Amino acid sequence: MASTSQATLLLQKQLKDLCKNPVDGFSAGLVDENNLFEWSVTVIGPPDTLYDGGFFNAIMSFPQNYPNSPPTVRFTSEIWHPNVYPDGKVCISILHPPGDDPNGYELASERWMPVHTVESIVLSIISMLSSPNDESPANVEAAKEWRESRDEFKKKVGRCVRKSQELM
Repeated sequence: MASTSQATLLLQKQLKDLCKNPVDGFSAGLVDENNLFEWSVTVIGPPDTLYDGGFFNAIMSFPQNYPNSPPTVRFTSEIWHPNVYPDGKVCISILHPPGDDPNGYELASERWMPVHTVESIVLSIISMLSSPNDESPANVEAAKEWRESRDEFKKKVGRCVRKSQELM
């Protein structure tokens, strides 16, 4: 129970901080005012990237033992990216459970640490949009296209950006 109340207090503080000091590139709020463990996030496509001008919505779901375990982030907007599973779930190192990587791909220092905040998570997602990691893809087709058919990749991303703008 102490863990849940710690998580609640921390999430309240992070939400309050983001409301007082908004960060360029995204906005965040609660999906339901009665549930601090599920946030609605809009990531604005970073300037000078293929995602520039897009408004990509996502749900950030926090575990009861946050910050000891990472949240999950799932785009609800259509997005074509090597590090986003076809169901929208984001796959970046800082969202992987803490400790050593069982596959030996990531260093423990690259994975989740309790010092991460909503702000650091979303800034990592914005960075991911700027420079995809096709070495360890969540979406193999997108990674293959990124490597082998960049024009086709750009077209698909462009469609996602336009679709996100129409939904705003």
